Amino acid sequence: MKVIIIEDEKPSARRLQRMLEAIDIKTETLLHSVEEAIHWFNNNQHPDLIFLDIQLSDGLSFEIFDEVEVKSAIIFTTAYDEYALQAFKLNSIDYLLKPIDDEDLEKAVAKYKTRLPEKTSIALDFEDIKKLLVNPIEREYKKRFSVKVGQHLKLVNIDDIECFYSENKGTYLYTSEGRNYLLDTTLEALEKELEPQTFFRINRKFFVNINAIKDMISYTNSRLQIKLNNYNEDEVIVARERVKDFKNWLE
Repeated sequence: MKVIIIEDEKPSARRLQRMLEAIDIKTETLLHSVEEAIHWFNNNQHPDLIFLDIQLSDGLSFEIFDEVEVKSAIIFTTAYDEYALQAFKLNSIDYLLKPIDDEDLEKAVAKYKTRLPEKTSIALDFEDIKKLLVNPIEREYKKRFSVKVGQHLKLVNIDDIECFYSENKGTYLYTSEGRNYLLDTTLEALEKELEPQTFFRINRKFFVNINAIKDMISYTNSRLQIKLNNYNEDEVIVARERVKDFKNWLE
């Protein structure tokens, strides 16, 4: 099986390469820009499978398909929220939300293998997706959450929430009053419900509210430690693969 990775952040590309090698998939070609990818596709036999980042250094990766007819299967790697991916009108195999998890990667590859030897076609609605990613569609985000307190229901306004986090298979919100409440949802479902300018998923466990950040400190392995106004039950660490996007989000 011939596999290539198209990812503008070289450390992320090499990390994914190592993760694939751990499940016996060799990836010799790493591409880092739209221009580089177009040149490569025009001069090489196309692979069976592409791991493709959506946002590259010189544009959206969909621009590759404007110039080249690619018939390879695709697994998208992205830091974009789930709702954006729902706009894709294509027969892609899967997508992986950054930071990529070993188990999710194995599942995506297994899903690809189960579809062989089907012929995979790509039908991208480029303009709709570009509009979505450059100028995100207006949407209604959650303004409050209802939580159960004993036999009662309590409403918590979104502005009063410092963070959301997962623990022991449960999802919790933590308020500026220092209280935490169990929610009947998942962090993945929250991707669609939280206003992206206010809340950012810093790792697989946490969403943080930009207005609740008190301090940011350099941490080991090129990560960042976040100090929130009140939450101190656990370390809040920005995953290395998310640091660049996190810094962009802050601005």
